[in-house]
Amino acid sequence: MTTWIENPAGGRDRGPRGLVRAWIEVLLRPGRFFRNGVSPGDQAPGLTFAMAVAMAFTAGWFLADPGAIPGIVGSDTVSAAVTLVLVGVLAAPVGLHLTAVAGVIAAIVASLRRTSDGSIGTADRGGVSETVQVVAYASAPFAVAGPPLPALRVACAIYATTLLAIGLRRIHGLSWPRSLLATLPPALVGFGFGYRSLFAFRTLTGW
Repeated sequence: MTTWIENPAGGRDRGPRGLVRAWIEVLLRPGRFFRNGVSPGDQAPGLTFAMAVAMAFTAGWFLADPGAIPGIVGSDTVSAAVTLVLVGVLAAPVGLHLTAVAGVIAAIVASLRRTSDGSIGTADRGGVSETVQVVAYASAPFAVAGPPLPALRVACAIYATTLLAIGLRRIHGLSWPRSLLATLPPALVGFGFGYRSLFAFRTLTGW
């Protein structure tokens, strides 16, 4: 992890105001956001954003369905607070980087092409830290997907997957077909399983 850059811009401002600004901008102007808000080696703002989204998702879930609060201690309030901390400091960073690993591997595969000498190689593409940031910011819709409503979670997953495709295309310089190829694995890992969208889709469709 690296630290905040000296002059944050494009969604990397410090504090709650910066997080809200990044959330609004990536939802409304993703192309501009991924062009200006992602910098090589600058993962810390993205990690903070992913932690905030995961905690908002969990808090919304608990508020809508108190029965989902794990019985860690006798008090539901304390159990919910402990769970939110664990989600923020443990589950979110681990989930973000597992999803980013899937994204990096998929981007490498999607970048493969035949060179002029007939060998197989990859075109110039973005780095690992940029992929981590794109995955983090693409999760933005899940901040409001906490209530266990299948239609809501599926809609947020579709939106997040679209954002991820836009971001990966931007940082890796891929065509749209290659971007979609690179998007599916991390979307399944992070959005499908991590945010339970596949389970919501199964409930919604009866599959």
